[in-house]
Amino acid sequence: MEDPEGGVKPQFDGASAAGRKDGKKSRRRKGKRGGQSRGAAHPASHDLSGHAGEAARPKEDAESPARKRKRRRRGGRGASQSDTVVQPQPVVQAVSQGHSPRPDGDSSSSRRNRRKHRSKRGLQGRPLAPVQPTPSARPEHRAEAPSRPLPREMRDGEAANRRDRHPGHEEGRAGGEHPWPDELYAALDLGTNNCRLLIAQPTRPGQFRVVDAFSRIVRLGEGLAASGRLSDEAMERAVDALRICASKLRNRDIRRMRLIATEACRQAANGEEFLQRVVVETGLELEIIDRETEARLAVSGCSSLVGRETRSVVLFDIGGGSSEIAVIRIGDNRFARLANHITHWTSLPVGVVTLSERHGGRDVTPDVFEGMVSEVAGMLSSFDCPEIEIAEDGDFHLIGTSGTVTTLAGVHLDLPRYDRRKVDGIWLSDDEVSAMQAKLLSWNFESRAANPCIGPDRADLVLAGCAILEAIRRRWPSPRMRVADRGLREGLLTDMMADDGVWRRHRNRRGQRGNKG
Repeated sequence: MEDPEGGVKPQFDGASAAGRKDGKKSRRRKGKRGGQSRGAAHPASHDLSGHAGEAARPKEDAESPARKRKRRRRGGRGASQSDTVVQPQPVVQAVSQGHSPRPDGDSSSSRRNRRKHRSKRGLQGRPLAPVQPTPSARPEHRAEAPSRPLPREMRDGEAANRRDRHPGHEEGRAGGEHPWPDELYAALDLGTNNCRLLIAQPTRPGQFRVVDAFSRIVRLGEGLAASGRLSDEAMERAVDALRICASKLRNRDIRRMRLIATEACRQAANGEEFLQRVVVETGLELEIIDRETEARLAVSGCSSLVGRETRSVVLFDIGGGSSEIAVIRIGDNRFARLANHITHWTSLPVGVVTLSERHGGRDVTPDVFEGMVSEVAGMLSSFDCPEIEIAEDGDFHLIGTSGTVTTLAGVHLDLPRYDRRKVDGIWLSDDEVSAMQAKLLSWNFESRAANPCIGPDRADLVLAGCAILEAIRRRWPSPRMRVADRGLREGLLTDMMADDGVWRRHRNRRGQRGNKG
């Protein structure tokens, strides 16, 4: 049993029990004792021994049943004793009033009751239940987050209206706005050997993050050197790959895209006819770019790999039907676009597909390899370009962007499978390049096809690419070469983003945020 004011009610001795038998006498005795001060020193009141003959407790400890009933009626509104929840007061209160609880009289039932009631505390303890906000309290949250995601067809078909559906989208984000623009850009390169697609989002100035990518070997230029036309099989392979690209582009909210075709469609007599078929079957409209544009795009795609200390670079892109070479000289003032530093460029009408078809790419002997090198060197001899002075501080080097140089880097690293992250940007010394070319030349077709960085699709093309590379190295000797696993797609994306000023807008927004803070 618990006392509403003093916590656990002490167990009284026999004298106190006898006093409770007679209500009138008990009240008279209590009235006589009521004149004593509550805080007066009472020798028996602080005695915790519990012996018989102990003096009676003060008025607060021995309260009459009538007064208890009256208190229950005031607090519980007539509720029964079993239904009344007793709110125990802290023990400190009883001690401050001069009362001393008796721990030896604290029964186990009283302890259970205290534990039970402790979990039901109201304002003096823990809340009975966590307060849940009403739906009307936060109306903005219902507008921000739908109960389930939108269907895919709604996300794709109505992507252009997203800003209209969410007028406060930018303002509601942390920091005021998204750190990078939300626009997506797409670039497609249909070459003589490959069909490649990149979908990217601009990030830091001059860089972007790839959202989706696709690449497939289609060999569109297969048999082109002999017949001058694109074969039906080659066009069918290319159309199948372009269908996949079209599906990827339809499933994205693309701000701007550029789709190009290169040497195979430039040379083929039925190149324009093939592009009309692509429009009908896939809905993609490709443009045939000239060789100068192709050379500039290759430079733009590799601009981030040219260090600030570099003064001269020869960048080459060994393709399937042509090879573009650009001579870059950088003075004291560097332009934002590296392509503006091109002083001389050329496009050789030879690539890995055309060269391997003329000389044979399956079984390549050292003599056959040297014959391919001589053919390419003869084409380079007609390229009118001043010699590049190589300083001792290493301010000149080569940059190669093609499947040939990336294959050499993968074989050099002895990768169990090709990994772009380990290849892109790697440096190879002149001796390492020579060693890798000699190693590939010593392998037969089966050994090249078994290498995970080459595979059966490139086993008959890689040595033709090495021959083109060797001719370039003989024309411009360099102590080192940098490998770039990038090319025309990256150049297309870089140019489109720069033309739209997305990086410049980001710098302006960042400066405005800094001024506000």
